[in-house]
Amino acid sequence: MSLEGSLEVNPEVSKNQITLLDYGAGNIRSIRNAIRKLGYSIKDVTSPEDILKAEKLVFPGVGSFGSAMERLESLGYVEALKDYIQANRPFLGICLGLQVLFEGSEEAPDVKGLGIIKGTISKFDSKKVSVPHIGWNGIRTKKDSKLFRDYKGEKLYFVHSYRAVPSKENSDWILAVTDYGGEFISAVQKGNVAAVQFHPEKSGETGLRILKSFLESDSLDSALDSELAGKYESRKTKLAKRIVACLDVRTNDEGDLVVTKGDKYDVREMGRVRNLGKPVELARRYFEEGADEIVFLNITGFRDFPLKDQPMLEVLRLTSRNVFVPLTIGGGIQAYEDSDGTYYSALDVASEYFRSGADKVSIGSDAVYAAEEYLKHGATGESSIEQTSKVYGSQAVVVSIDPKRVYVESPDDTDHNVIKTKIPGPNGEEYCWYQCTVKGGREERDIDALQLARIVEKLGAGEILLNCIDRDGTKLGFDIELINHVKSGVTIPVIASSGAGRVEHFYEVFSETEAEAALAAGIFHRREVSIREVKDYLRQRGIETRD
Repeated sequence: MSLEGSLEVNPEVSKNQITLLDYGAGNIRSIRNAIRKLGYSIKDVTSPEDILKAEKLVFPGVGSFGSAMERLESLGYVEALKDYIQANRPFLGICLGLQVLFEGSEEAPDVKGLGIIKGTISKFDSKKVSVPHIGWNGIRTKKDSKLFRDYKGEKLYFVHSYRAVPSKENSDWILAVTDYGGEFISAVQKGNVAAVQFHPEKSGETGLRILKSFLESDSLDSALDSELAGKYESRKTKLAKRIVACLDVRTNDEGDLVVTKGDKYDVREMGRVRNLGKPVELARRYFEEGADEIVFLNITGFRDFPLKDQPMLEVLRLTSRNVFVPLTIGGGIQAYEDSDGTYYSALDVASEYFRSGADKVSIGSDAVYAAEEYLKHGATGESSIEQTSKVYGSQAVVVSIDPKRVYVESPDDTDHNVIKTKIPGPNGEEYCWYQCTVKGGREERDIDALQLARIVEKLGAGEILLNCIDRDGTKLGFDIELINHVKSGVTIPVIASSGAGRVEHFYEVFSETEAEAALAAGIFHRREVSIREVKDYLRQRGIETRD
């Protein structure tokens, strides 16, 4: 099995060394690649002394507040971190690296934060907005900072369920705020200590410029040039609708990893697997064309491989070197035993994908099985959804739902959630329900899409990737009825998938549903429609997008 050659990052490494606090959770590979691409070398923290000796310290916190603080405590890093920060030494926290600076969080009420900044982290109100806050939003700066000297108002990538709220107690720290169901703190700074809620390493070229400003500045505390000062954005920020490129990856008939595309989940054409390109090359192309996220769906089992040799891990490692937007990996996120008899839990598999460059994992068939168990026994804490969200946070867990229509003459003909449809069945039926499937659509289960969506949200999923077998590969547009049906029953974000054939279909899904994102595959792979054309069309019609 062959992969395409390595896509090299900047080979020149400066003498400047950045100390990275990697406490062993989440996708740290992306920040490593971003720092190295900007020409800096990395020293990992292996002891409290490494923190105290750092010239510049980057803390890319990923996961849940409680797990992060407990890990920092167990490693003996808490007091060293406090000493370093209180000494006004150069520090950049990212995402959870901002939240732990506060006194505590509703996510783990009994766990103390570092207490550097007054206030408690609280959850977004799901009655007002979808939670987690996932996607590209703006920031409004409240004071001058070298950190944003090259920032020009672009959107940045956020993914979090909890946020810090501005108050009189923490006003001296507030560098920037963002609007989402109200105002929250998206960046803090006092002296040389700074932290951001967004992910610069996942915010494309804009994020890299912000990260570069931190790495290059001798002192964030020093004054800006006069022409850069005082330019604050006053307009409220808006969350963009995301355009997601999806790459179905499997081995072809020659044993090479390729991107393919199904027609109602059938990836063969004239007896052979459709080959639409190499996964790493296509992912980089979509990043350069403006994709807001990239999803890899592993549709080959690879069950004979030990976990460390899974081919998709190498795809993620290579992709994350040059692709600085979020990466999701789906397929095979479940417990399994390899050919050597080694057992891996679902959490083991997810952890390895995160360490290889994934920001989120997508769980499919295993989510259906977990929901069936939930209906019998309630939450057990043992499903792949529960295990992964407990350690990495719900924002890291996507559930991929693969339903198809089942027509009925009357809602009384089934116990499942039924809609009245504008698309009648083969015998004129006016009602239908959406039956979930597993194993790539090959096996039907006695559970419907709305039922599954509600259960996985309770189990800890943070996002739904909503496919539709009936629309897959048809280019007839998204199933609007399905999307509205599921969206009405959950408070987590939904990615619409299956059926896109024209730019008009993207406008239709965003204007007629509350979906936060829309995904496409074949039309992008075959260059029938470009990501840029989709975004231009949406913006012309008033849909908020990232440039």
